[in-house]
Amino acid sequence: MTQETPAADAAHQHQIAPSEPQPPDLDAEDPRTQLQARLRTVLVGLPAFFEFNNDISGVEATDLHALNTLLGASIEGQVVKALNQQRGLWDPYDEWLGFTFERQSQRFPDVLLTRKGGDDGPTIALGIELKGWFLLAKEGEPSFRFGTTPAACAEHDLLVVVPWYLDNVLSGNPAAAEPFVVSARWAAEYRNFYWEHTRKVRGENVDRSVRRPTGARPYPTKDVLTLDVPGHDGGGNFGRVARISGLMDEFVQQANSLQVLGIPVRDWNSFLRIHSDQADPVEVRRRLLQQLDQRGSLLTTRKVERLRPLLQAFIDAWEEEDV
Repeated sequence: MTQETPAADAAHQHQIAPSEPQPPDLDAEDPRTQLQARLRTVLVGLPAFFEFNNDISGVEATDLHALNTLLGASIEGQVVKALNQQRGLWDPYDEWLGFTFERQSQRFPDVLLTRKGGDDGPTIALGIELKGWFLLAKEGEPSFRFGTTPAACAEHDLLVVVPWYLDNVLSGNPAAAEPFVVSARWAAEYRNFYWEHTRKVRGENVDRSVRRPTGARPYPTKDVLTLDVPGHDGGGNFGRVARISGLMDEFVQQANSLQVLGIPVRDWNSFLRIHSDQADPVEVRRRLLQQLDQRGSLLTTRKVERLRPLLQAFIDAWEEEDV
């Protein structure tokens, strides 16, 4: 097993930051470049291909966040299934016959486009690090960690984050929204750049270094180290890409603006955060109706009339459970 070596010494923390990382400059003549471009288009339209025929019901509002763990793997499996079903879109000229998307557990990347049966083992076209994000999870942002070192990312590999929700908010079928799609190598390089040079820290002697594993390479075997390790991470935030300024801020904002049953996701999250197992029903009612009245000047009368009975119905249902 390889050993980790320091990538940056704490003594150089105050040097001028290098240029911000840029996505790989892909060879336009490489068939994988054209393949990746078509895959990006398919992934953007993924919600139209997403199928999940198991109806979810009986989940209490305060337990919704648990769905991220319970259904996360199933959601990712559905994405792989949808990609294989849309072969005609990403391989219209049959250039990748025999290649299929397959998941692999506990290894980077989560999904490989691969062809088996060769004399030298499977042939890998590219990989996808695939993450699901349940939009009504408590954090209001993706909570996964991406700590893979850049050297383990092939230049055509992608990082894909798929937001999803239940079509009736508290029940129904999972539905996908437009995903976040970027170069996995660029995301890893940008994460390290942010950690070492641009993040705000308290104190002058904070160790900003990132230790990169030696010997890392694309599509490694299980015995090869592939994770970067921060010199100091008191808050446990290294790899939380949703908290890296400039990486996916705009995507998170757009996803939280998605309307479900006519109400933005961020407002559903606000409603659910007010509720808790210990919340006082009277106080909850007061705060919710107060917020609606405060926002009333920003909404049309028609929207307020639609929101108030929905809000009241949720309050009444919650109070009945509490009795």
